[in-house]
Amino acid sequence: MLKPNKVTIYSGGHKGTEEYFGQAAEKWGIQEVTFNFEGHSISRDRGLKILTEEELSRGGVGPDIIKNRLERDFARTPYMQKIFQVMFHVVNNGYQVFAAGWLLSNGTVKGGTGWGVELAKLFNRPVHLFEQDRKEWVSWVDNTWITDDPVISHRTLGVTGTRYLSDEGKEAIDELFENSFNIAGT
Repeated sequence: MLKPNKVTIYSGGHKGTEEYFGQAAEKWGIQEVTFNFEGHSISRDRGLKILTEEELSRGGVGPDIIKNRLERDFARTPYMQKIFQVMFHVVNNGYQVFAAGWLLSNGTVKGGTGWGVELAKLFNRPVHLFEQDRKEWVSWVDNTWITDDPVISHRTLGVTGTRYLSDEGKEAIDELFENSFNIAGT
């Protein structure tokens, strides 16, 4: 079992899921890196890393690829492109990926969170989603979502998710950390 001080969590520091994961990580003594770009306001900035234009460009992807992968359209503004570029850095640095949100009928996740989850799938990363309607964790295994009880099992985590994290989502995140690091109630 991993020790919390050997783990690093990567996020974009957004309100809701990312903010709550960061607060939980801090309570457990987990290192945190929060990616952002100049001029973008976030809710959590512990371990802040402002990405340069060059660093952001490494995460660039054409909007048609995102549209085809998620089977829906997103704003094609430079601002939205930077949000997606930050998500690349979160998933590229965090091996095991955790998210909170809602599964759609096509198997993707609602909103911008969906791109982070799709990147994790493309990178063949272990990816886990707290599905807020079902109030349970699901994991992407053998090209399908299955009900699961994940634990933190890698030294680097990428986290993303909805701004509208439910109380059940917060409880699930707390239980995830408890189940991952609280060995025999210590």
